[in-house]
Amino acid sequence: MDLYQQLGISRGASEAEIKKAYRSLAKQLHPDRNKDNPGAAERFGKVTAAYDILSDKDKRAQYDRGEIDENGDPRSPFGAGFGGGHPFGAGGGRRAQGYPGSGAGQAGFEEADLSDLFEGIFGGGRQRQSQSQAGGFGGFGRRGPPPKGQDVSYRLSVPFIDAATLEPQRVKLAGGKTLDLKLPRGVEDGTKIRLAGQGEDGPGGKGDAIVTIAISGHKHFKRDGDDIRLDLPITLKEAVLGGKVKVPTVTGAVTMTIPKGTSGGTVMRLKGKGFSKKSGGHGDQLVTLEIAIPKGDAALEAFAAQWDHPGNPRAGMGG
Repeated sequence: MDLYQQLGISRGASEAEIKKAYRSLAKQLHPDRNKDNPGAAERFGKVTAAYDILSDKDKRAQYDRGEIDENGDPRSPFGAGFGGGHPFGAGGGRRAQGYPGSGAGQAGFEEADLSDLFEGIFGGGRQRQSQSQAGGFGGFGRRGPPPKGQDVSYRLSVPFIDAATLEPQRVKLAGGKTLDLKLPRGVEDGTKIRLAGQGEDGPGGKGDAIVTIAISGHKHFKRDGDDIRLDLPITLKEAVLGGKVKVPTVTGAVTMTIPKGTSGGTVMRLKGKGFSKKSGGHGDQLVTLEIAIPKGDAALEAFAAQWDHPGNPRAGMGG
């Protein structure tokens, strides 16, 4: 019988008629209702295979044009099918797509939206259990889609400031194609970005491109989680008397006020001047102040020589 005869419908049947016919037959022939009737399970498999093709618009058109046979395989131009045979028997032919418990997909049932049918007969728990068991009802399975092409790996060096500010990066792929890559929030060294369909060709379409990010170092800035650290030299006058100084950040210089009597090693915080966070917002920039003492400054040396401060900054160290 051809596929239309398997479902008991005419060639001009609508999608709704196809679905209705299948639902009716599936309800009658389902193996859970015919445990003592092996023929019902075999018939159920044929009906499912027929529905799988006729419910797919493209496959149905191919079948109607004679391009594929009842198993969904291409017809030989010489009239003899290759790889044919009984769809569920020892002939090794095409297995029914979407059969519960096949372990290879259940799209046939999902597309038909038959959950209400099987849950009405056997209960929701039984249906879900059947779908999770490999080889249920004789192991009917779905033939997997043709494989995609191989993924292609790239390594992209990103400047420190570009990574911190999420500056888009231009990537040139192996085939010569150029893409602008948007960096994700929280990007870090080793982050992988997948570019769908930019890999090698394959029977099922192109594979993907996998871009691994390598963030370059910086001569002044260092990353500390989502924060950025910077050692900033200041003069002795700025440390003693205080004042305003310009501080470089990844988004440009800003003005920072140094309090009077600031010691070397003091850490000051610039809010929101760090890396972007995955959860939103930004880290901070932590500025460590270093007092720069000039060499050979006679006036400074004369002042230090006559300056006699009574305090001992090392008194608490036991020295």
